[in-house]
Amino acid sequence: MSPTMASPEPIPLVLDALYRGESRQVLATLIRLLGDFDAAEEAMHEAFRAALEQWPVEGVPARPRAWLVSTGRFKAIDALRRRAKFEAPLDALGEALLPAEPEEPDGGVETLPDDRLRLVFTCCHPLLGTEACVALTLREVCGLTTEEIARAFLVAPSTMAQRIVRAKAKIRNEGLPYEVPGAAELPGRLEAVLQVIYLVFNEGYSASSGQAVTRTDLSGEAIRLGRLLAALLPAPEVHGLLALMLFHESRRAARTSPSGDLVLLADQDRSLWNRALIQEGSGQVARALGSRRAGRYTLEAAIAAAHARAPGFEATPWGRIVGFYELLVRLDPSPVIRLNRAVAVAFRDGPGAGLALVDGILEGGELATYHLAHSARADFCRQLGRMDDARASYRTALSLARQDPERRFLEGRLEALG
Repeated sequence: MSPTMASPEPIPLVLDALYRGESRQVLATLIRLLGDFDAAEEAMHEAFRAALEQWPVEGVPARPRAWLVSTGRFKAIDALRRRAKFEAPLDALGEALLPAEPEEPDGGVETLPDDRLRLVFTCCHPLLGTEACVALTLREVCGLTTEEIARAFLVAPSTMAQRIVRAKAKIRNEGLPYEVPGAAELPGRLEAVLQVIYLVFNEGYSASSGQAVTRTDLSGEAIRLGRLLAALLPAPEVHGLLALMLFHESRRAARTSPSGDLVLLADQDRSLWNRALIQEGSGQVARALGSRRAGRYTLEAAIAAAHARAPGFEATPWGRIVGFYELLVRLDPSPVIRLNRAVAVAFRDGPGAGLALVDGILEGGELATYHLAHSARADFCRQLGRMDDARASYRTALSLARQDPERRFLEGRLEALG
C-alpha cells in the first residue's frame, strides 16, 4: 500500500486542483502505457472516480499522480477482463503494462524523455494536416476548450468543433496509429509541434476570456516543453520560439496592476521585468539568428528582444522593429501579423499611417471579430481627434472582448471620451 498524507482541504477540492493541473499529464502517461487514446481517456476518468471514493477513507497518496496513473492502468486491465474477446491476449497485455513505473518516462524511447511532449509529437501526425492536428492536440492533449482554440484560429467555435471531429474521424477511419514517432520522423512533425506550444503559451500569456490577464499554468507548461524541445532538437526555430516565450514571460509581473487591471507596454514598470528570463531569451535568439535561417518565431523573438533591451518605452527602436515586421510579413502575411506591423508603423510614422493600414486589414474582413483590431483603430482615431470614430471602434472592441481586464480597459477608454 502506498503511503498517504492528510489533506488540509476537502478531497473534492484536492481532486479538482489535480484534474486542472495534472490530468493531461496523467492522460499522456496512460496513452504511453495503454497505446490507445480512447482507452486511456476512459481509464483516467475511472481513476479520478476511484480517488473520489477512496481518498476520503484512505487519505491522499503521497504521490497522487502516480496513484492515478497506476489506478487508471489497472482499471483498463479490468475493463479488458470484462470483455471476453480480449481474454486470450490478457496475459501478454498484463506483462506489458504491470511492470511499468507509472510516473517515470519509458526508458525505451530515449528521444522523447517527457510524456506530454511525446504525446504532442504523437498526435501531430503529418497525414492530418497542420491545422487539424494542432487543433486536436490543443483540445485533447493540452486541455484547451474548443472556444479557446477557435479564438486562437480566428474562427467560429462550431467551425473548430467540426475540424476536431473530422480529425478524430480520419484517425479512426484511416487507422492512423497513436505511435511515438522515431527519431528520424521528429523533424517532419516539428512545425506542428511548435505551433501547438506557441498557441498554448499565447493562451497562458493573454487568456482569451475570464477574470485574469494571464494563466501561469499554460505559459509555464509551454516554456517547460520549449526548453525540453530545445535540448532535444536544437533547430533555429526551436530556439526562436523559446526566446519569444521567455521575452514575453519576463514582462508578466508588470502587465497588470495590483488590482488586476491591464497595464499597457508604454506604462509598464520595467524594473519589474524578469532580467534572468531576458538574459536566457537573449542567448536563445542569438543562437537562432546566428544560423542565418530565421523563420517566423525567430523574427518575432527579435522584435521582442528589441522591446526587452530598450531602457524605456521612449527608447524603443521602432524603425528596427518595423524592419523585422517587413521580413515577417513576407514569411507569414497573416492578418494578425499585419495588424502588429501596423501598430509598429504607427509608432514610427504616426497614427495616420497606422490607421490606413488597419482600415485596409479590416476591409478584408479577416479580423472583423478580433477585438484588438478594433481597439487599435479606436486608439489611432482618438489620437487623430476623430472622437466619434474612436467611440464606435471602442464599442465594437468591447462587444467582442471576453477577458474582464480588457473589458475594463476599453470601458475606461470610452468613459474618458465622454
